[in-house]
Amino acid sequence: MTPAWTLRAWPPVYRRAGRPLFDAFEHRSTRVFDDGNDATRTSGQTMWVWPAEDGDVGVAWDWVEVSRGVVAMLDPMSLLTNMKLIGRSGEVLTAWQATRHLNEIVFMLPWQREVRRALDRHEPRSTRSGIAFGGTAAPARALGWSDSGAACFADLRA
Repeated sequence: MTPAWTLRAWPPVYRRAGRPLFDAFEHRSTRVFDDGNDATRTSGQTMWVWPAEDGDVGVAWDWVEVSRGVVAMLDPMSLLTNMKLIGRSGEVLTAWQATRHLNEIVFMLPWQREVRRALDRHEPRSTRSGIAFGGTAAPARALGWSDSGAACFADLRA
């Protein structure tokens, strides 16, 4: 499995912003991080890749399980990618400007289904031990998530 942080070392690939890009991406990997502590939420990273002719384009982000079967992006402003988006005037968009376009891609991908599959393959929390691959995602409660807010997200148990 390719770690998501390696996207920073991939060669940049330039794409025009505003074009529908989500249908070109394929699921590459999903990692589950769990410290074995029942007081913290299970979290992880997922990576999606577009195998383009001029080089692979990768997008990855952290996720958190806000309640059983319900997952959400941990921080929509912290996506990793090697894609450089080009604006209307030919300028390279800043990371801040590109985030809106990247989140549109994430919104259209079936990433929650892939995360749920990874969670289903993962051992039950009571038998888990240690953090896989040095996960550092903050517990959801520390970020203001609560079980009552879980209704905002699609329930993936169906």
